[in-house]
Amino acid sequence: MSKPSSFSLRGRKALVAIKDERDATIVRRQFERLGIDIVAWEPGAKIDCRPDVTLIDDDFLPLTSPVQRAVLGRSPVIALLGTETPSRLKLVLELDPASFLVKPLRSAGIYAALVLAFERSERTSELKQQVVKLEQRLRSRRVVLAAVLQVMHTHALAEPAAFALIRRAAMEQRKTIEELSAEITAKGSLPAQRALS
Repeated sequence: MSKPSSFSLRGRKALVAIKDERDATIVRRQFERLGIDIVAWEPGAKIDCRPDVTLIDDDFLPLTSPVQRAVLGRSPVIALLGTETPSRLKLVLELDPASFLVKPLRSAGIYAALVLAFERSERTSELKQQVVKLEQRLRSRRVVLAAVLQVMHTHALAEPAAFALIRRAAMEQRKTIEELSAEITAKGSLPAQRALS
């Protein structure tokens, strides 16, 4: 299944927490044009939806409930800034916003803020997945190193020859080097069917 484009917003759901009725009206009108469903939210109220994006007015900060912060953490956040004081900006940064809009709102800029928020969220998600893969590879490299050291010690080989032996054995057994290395470290030697060549 392909991921939705950051530029296509129709059918998405937005959780919106805006104090000023004029700003809320502008957001509702723009979201209707873009085909975004709106769920209005007052901080303190229970959140019973899984939004694709959240717009939150900085007048509602700080959010004290861990449940509220957890819900906001599941989707990109667009902060609505009314003041640029360091203390207010610090509260906004705690939300890790993907984009922002400046109050009083205008219709111009809302689409751009949404696209930027979705794109940043997607890129952040991809980076997190890459970090997880790299951490897994780093952990598996430790296992490979331990196996190479074990084979070096057992067969009195230099490091390149020990690694080559493990690689050949892995290819013959149709396993990854990491899988075979885990077996070697668990058993203390190469599997019995692989003879030293």
